[in-house]
Amino acid sequence: MSAAAAAGLSRSRKASMEEPLTVLAELKQQGLIRHIGVSNFSPAQFAEAQTITGIVCVQNFYNVAHRNDDAFIDNLARQGIAYVPFFPLGGFTPLQSSALDSTAGSLGVTPMQAALAWLLQRSPNILLIPGTSSRTHLRENLTAARLQLPPEAIAILNAIGSGK
Repeated sequence: MSAAAAAGLSRSRKASMEEPLTVLAELKQQGLIRHIGVSNFSPAQFAEAQTITGIVCVQNFYNVAHRNDDAFIDNLARQGIAYVPFFPLGGFTPLQSSALDSTAGSLGVTPMQAALAWLLQRSPNILLIPGTSSRTHLRENLTAARLQLPPEAIAILNAIGSGK
């Protein structure tokens, strides 16, 4: 079982979303909803959704190690649509990678800061909402937003998700 399935994220990404989106589109037309975002959608479901109503963001499982949506993110960026990765730091089991650890160490940051910085540099349409349980972690997360990873660090972190 994949980590996503174990985390309860295995909802079918093949099922049609026409019925619930039609209801939301009607609510939007009535002025009760301003924007519609979707979560755990496949590219095919997203394409179907766009025929029903405008979609402003997609939220899917994605991080430096779990990269099934690479092409999807690029497509959304070309359309100016936000992508919100959930579990950007791994979820219930934090990201663990010797490459991430060593890259972060060489930059003088935490592995989580390096992972967040990678996401922010991955594509201009990525919107991060990392959870935090303390002010210390909040400050660390905010510091990641200012961290500019050098090209060699990006290459190392890219390799984590590609299995190289």
